[in-house]
Amino acid sequence: MAQAIGALVSAHGGGVWSIRVPIPDNPLGHTLVYLLDTDSGPVLVDTGWDDPASWDTLVAGLAECGAAVADVRGVLITHHHPDHHGLSARVRDASGAWIALHEADAHVVRRTREYPPARWYDYMADKLTAAGAPAAHVAPLLAARDAGRTPNLPSLALPDRTITPGELLDLPGRRLRAIWTPGHTPGHVCLHLEEDHPAGLRGSGRLFSGDHVLPGITPHIGLYEDPDDTTVTTVTDPLGDYLDSLEQLGRLGVAEVLPAHQYAFPGARARVRELLTHHEQRLDGLCALLTEPRTPWQLAERMEWNRPWADIPYASRNIAVSEAEAHVRRLVKLGRAEAVLGPGPVAYTATE
Repeated sequence: MAQAIGALVSAHGGGVWSIRVPIPDNPLGHTLVYLLDTDSGPVLVDTGWDDPASWDTLVAGLAECGAAVADVRGVLITHHHPDHHGLSARVRDASGAWIALHEADAHVVRRTREYPPARWYDYMADKLTAAGAPAAHVAPLLAARDAGRTPNLPSLALPDRTITPGELLDLPGRRLRAIWTPGHTPGHVCLHLEEDHPAGLRGSGRLFSGDHVLPGITPHIGLYEDPDDTTVTTVTDPLGDYLDSLEQLGRLGVAEVLPAHQYAFPGARARVRELLTHHEQRLDGLCALLTEPRTPWQLAERMEWNRPWADIPYASRNIAVSEAEAHVRRLVKLGRAEAVLGPGPVAYTATE
């Protein structure tokens, strides 16, 4: 089990440490960046947010582990979000380390870097309008587009390697296998350390779970679509992807989960059951709201969040609407809800 060895670092045994890298102005507080010792040198699992204080913390944390940034041989990214992938470029510049990411998330990184700002504002405005957002909420996006402002999107590093699901990663002296766990992002991966637990806990090794399984909070499940992809013929179902991925991890029976936020914990199967139950209850609650037709925005206004809707900031409302739509898409997929045809934003109603 974890043992604090300094202000920033915990030792998890068996050549694994975690470093608490802060996320500026975020209630999560920090990302747990893991250092995995290998026969060719240290490898990181995630890197943290691209911020000067976060960088200084990562450097100091590596020093507490007896390493330096220049020693890092590789970076394994669980998913593309900036609190995980943000510092990867700086690590690579300082060490020559390779960066590895699942292709689906690498595509998102390329898309984010290449699309013109106006395309992003148009896409967000169209999505929110279709979800039933009021014109006053959409107006700031259109104003920013018309003023030529650049959206505040982080410039994330392009990877050097692709993480292939099911592969045993090329890490000398370690057995680390990639598991594709879409849901939070299309290319989210968990990393299964197929080695005996150093403290003798019973189970199938340890799991670097990224944001897929956290001990006390549920990850955001929103929409992931390419605004310019005309080849997609089916509507994505990210919540269905997430639930399927959870079931897969539950069958692993790992001894301990090493998540990217909060703290390491045993009892993976029990936590998976809690998460499955949480989403089942949320789907039931949405069905109750759909006794009359409602848009994703109207659903989000009525769903239970960590604060009242009136207190949710602008950007967080966009995230909430995306999550509401991900859940209603699952209901449609299950045959428990259907779209109501008509002019204006798409509304949904329960079929039960």
